[in-house]
Amino acid sequence: MMFLAIGLKVPFKKEKKMPQIDEFISLVHKKSNRDYLKRVTEFPKAEASRISKQFDYDYWDGDRKFGYGGHHYDGRWRVVAERMASHYGLKPGDKILDVGCGKGFLLYEFTQVVPGVQVTGIDISKYAIDNAKEEIKSHLSIGNAKVLPYPENNFDLVISINSLHNLYCYDLETALHEIERVGKKNKYICMDSYRTEEEKTNLLYWQLTCECFFTPQEWEWWFKKAGYTGDYGFIYFE
Repeated sequence: MMFLAIGLKVPFKKEKKMPQIDEFISLVHKKSNRDYLKRVTEFPKAEASRISKQFDYDYWDGDRKFGYGGHHYDGRWRVVAERMASHYGLKPGDKILDVGCGKGFLLYEFTQVVPGVQVTGIDISKYAIDNAKEEIKSHLSIGNAKVLPYPENNFDLVISINSLHNLYCYDLETALHEIERVGKKNKYICMDSYRTEEEKTNLLYWQLTCECFFTPQEWEWWFKKAGYTGDYGFIYFE
């Protein structure tokens, strides 16, 4: 027997949207001048990418066409640490993990902004760890975002800045799972993205190590698929 319900109102549960936060990394990103055309005309781009993906000296401290063009501490990450510490209410004793920490400059700033925080960093680059900020080098280790060697719910804040887009899609989902697993409530990740064809072209010209890059809507699809519940922000190449 079939019953047809007419006129019944079924409560609709609105899906919670993850917060997007753009003001953290843009404070640093927008300070750099970028010549997009020069990036693809001064040196064979494919060869530059092959060199950059070794994440060795050339990527960090070699010529600009291979990466940072000299990744040295200059204090620019202090304002980012200040805003994150305020936004997430960080206090002495809190544990912070940076996935893709590089030379650890942002983690160092956290120790200055909130004395007493416990910082941990992991990065795939042995060169970056070997040449990290001396004050926190002992808290950094070589590793991959796909397998974070930490217990569940271990960190009060997990961050990953401009690193996850260097993974292939199947590894990206695993890394998002891992970040969700080891973090408690507060998490923040930032990735390259694009909203227009112009921004997409600029991103393709500028990037050296990306294996995946998406529109904001596609990134949000990945977050939902992987069960990531934290905050996020995007870098646009305008």
